This record gives sequence, C-alpha cells and structure tokens, in this order.
Amino acid sequence: MRVLVIGSGSIGRRHHDNLQSLGASSRLVSWREAGLGGALAVLDGAEAVVIATATDIRLPLVQAASARGLPIYVEKPLAFRPDEVEAIAEAAAPVADRSMLGYMMRYHPAVRALAAADLSDVFQFALSIGHDVTQWRANWRFSQSYAARAEGGGVLLDLCHELDLAACLFPGLEVTRVESLGHPAYPGVDVASRISLRGQAVVGDVSMDYLTPKLHRRTLLRGTERMHDFDFAAQSYRVTGSSGPQDLPLQLERNTMFLDAMRDFLALAFGGALSGNPLLPRLDLCLPSARLVARAWAMRGFVGEIVKEIP
Repeated sequence: MRVLVIGSGSIGRRHHDNLQSLGASSRLVSWREAGLGGALAVLDGAEAVVIATATDIRLPLVQAASARGLPIYVEKPLAFRPDEVEAIAEAAAPVADRSMLGYMMRYHPAVRALAAADLSDVFQFALSIGHDVTQWRANWRFSQSYAARAEGGGVLLDLCHELDLAACLFPGLEVTRVESLGHPAYPGVDVASRISLRGQAVVGDVSMDYLTPKLHRRTLLRGTERMHDFDFAAQSYRVTGSSGPQDLPLQLERNTMFLDAMRDFLALAFGGALSGNPLLPRLDLCLPSARLVARAWAMRGFVGEIVKEIP
C-alpha cells in the first residue's frame, strides 16, 4: 500500500507515522520544499494520496490525484469558498466513494454515542470549542502558520469539527448568521466566531475561539425528554432525563481517532473491511458538511476586534 502524504506539518507527520504503524508504505513530501511541481512529480509512484496542505492549495492536487484514479484523504476543511467546494467535489467525483475527508472526531466514542442516540426531542443545541492559540504547540508561532492567513486561515476553519458534528446530528442545517471578532495584526482572520444555525424544529449555535486560557470543548443538547451535556475536554459525558443523570464511560486516547480514520481510508482505498462506523467520513458523504462550513466562512460578519497579543 503505497501512500503519498503531501504536507509535512504536524498533521501530515501524524498521518505519515500512523500509516507506517498500520503497515502502509508512506512517503512524506514537504509542500514548502517541493511545491506543486514536486508534489505532482511523485504522484505516479503512489496508490493513494493524503493531502495535508493549507486549505487554499488543494484543488490542483485533488484534480491530479483523481485524474490518476488515486483515492484521496483530504484534511478538513475541504475548502473555504462555496465555489471551490463544488470544484473539488466535481474533480474528486471519480474517486469520491473511495476517498475521505479528515473529520477524525467522527471516530470519537462520545460523538458516535450522540449519533446513535434518539435526538428527536432536541429543540436547542450549543457547541463550543476554544483554547489560547499561543499555547497550542511548543516552538510555534501563530503568525508563521497557515491559520494567520486571511485566505484559508482563522478559527472557523481551524476548529470546524464542531460544525461537522452539528451537521451529523441535525442534517439539513442552514446558517442564519455568523458573528466574528478579528485582530488588528491579522486583517480578515477571525479569532473568535459564533455561527447561528437552524433546522427543522431545532436551533443552535457553534462557537469557537483562539483566546480562552484553558481548553474547552463542550456539546450541550437540550430536549423535552433529556439533556446531553458532553464535556470533551474533561472527558465527562452526562445524559439527564426524568429519572436523573447518567454518566457514560467514553474515554479514549486522541491518536486512536486518527488511527481509526486512517484504517478506514486504507480499507476504502485498497478494498479491505471497513470499521462499520455509521459516520464514516467518506468524501461524497461529507459534502453537505463541507458546504455548511464554506457557507459559514462566506457569511462571516466582523463585529469587533480583540487586542490580546498573538505573536
């Protein structure tokens, strides 16, 4: 199983290491060193491709891989402009049912528990995630990362797993409003955003930020029969009904999700047995979520600025 990983940042290296641990022959190519020409030059030696580059340079890679019949694992988000989502969807169509979008949170046992639950009584939801971006990794500066770019950066795209979760739990959601806070040092980059959503008999919001001093990641679903209060940061998962609260034991080690996702990608690409995950992030099945993220990004309205120093 010869897999080419394009993009040697932290996520690309993680995929490269995980592929090797799963028995694949993985080749890691630095986009910064190889560029488009170098990446295309080594495509013919691959049987599948992982694209872990910045979001704004993926279309030509998807086009080239698909033209060669190569299954693709594309890191999230698929794209940030609605028209580019459609261009990638069209280009990837010949291999989309053997390809995946990198929504590894779909492999979290708590996410799978929510997806399996009866949520027909839910009328309101609130999903939030955030952490001080200057604390994310050692020897790393926000200003030197893709996230600091007006085109393809910002917190809404960076932390869009929660938007995907909302799309999984409540299919057919539409964006009604997006309020964002910017930063004077990074024009056009949202450092905090709140996305208002509505569906059939349900309303809610997804909030994300680069600012809070300690990691928070929480999903709160309010229904007429029960309430789900899932704190992913604290690994506390509580369901409260008329008979009282019940805590669910759903802990896991983070890299397990990446491994499970990559294992399913290899199965799709090379004809193996899938895990049976009902939320399988197969590329063609993820297009509604990808479109929701792009619509939210396009609808951002900057309502103020944060002055916290972000080097």
